[in-house]
Amino acid sequence: MNEIDSISKRISKIRQDFCDGKNTVFAERIGKDASYASQICGGAKVPGRGVLEEILTVFPEVSRPWLYFGEGRMLVADAEKSLLAKEDAPAYEKTLPLIPYDAFAGLPAVDNIGIAFKDCEQYYIPDFISRGADFLIRVSGDSMVPQYLNGDLLACTLIKDVLFFQWGKIYVIDTSQGVLVKRIMRIEGDDEHVLLVSENKDKYEPFKFPTSDIRSLAIVVGLIRAE
Repeated sequence: MNEIDSISKRISKIRQDFCDGKNTVFAERIGKDASYASQICGGAKVPGRGVLEEILTVFPEVSRPWLYFGEGRMLVADAEKSLLAKEDAPAYEKTLPLIPYDAFAGLPAVDNIGIAFKDCEQYYIPDFISRGADFLIRVSGDSMVPQYLNGDLLACTLIKDVLFFQWGKIYVIDTSQGVLVKRIMRIEGDDEHVLLVSENKDKYEPFKFPTSDIRSLAIVVGLIRAE
């Protein structure tokens, strides 16, 4: 059997190529504990569709047919060039746009976000690009202090299809009441609401929020702070 014929071997190759083979790094990237990550890489546990979709979100260079079925090459078309250097690519394909809060609304409905983003101020941050970040957004307010301070830049990955939440992770959420930056927690027995939690708990209490009012969603994957 070829070493990548099984899905566990393909996931293990992703861990090796993108996380230097470090299980703890891979686990953190996909939002799972190290034990689970080790099990799906070793074949002891078969990952569900939600985990596979999260892997594709976190590692956008990986081909979906290859991950699911072992078909074709591991990297999507032109990904090898993208990882090395795309000298002829438009600037916005190699940089992250800094978007204002009001521009975040409705992003999943945009067919080509490159066109929507290209007029924004651009930042070249290879580490965030390799993590699958789509854009930067500036923190406003003190609800996430001390985790995030007013003026911090958050690198975010846009979630186009919300199949599941990574409980305990921090998201940028567009709602009918505006854009929120909150930690999303599960409410046991309630699939229609989530608990939105601020880090500044002395000033802002957690509150129950309907998932139906989530218009756009992005997960925070990095931070830039000016001292």
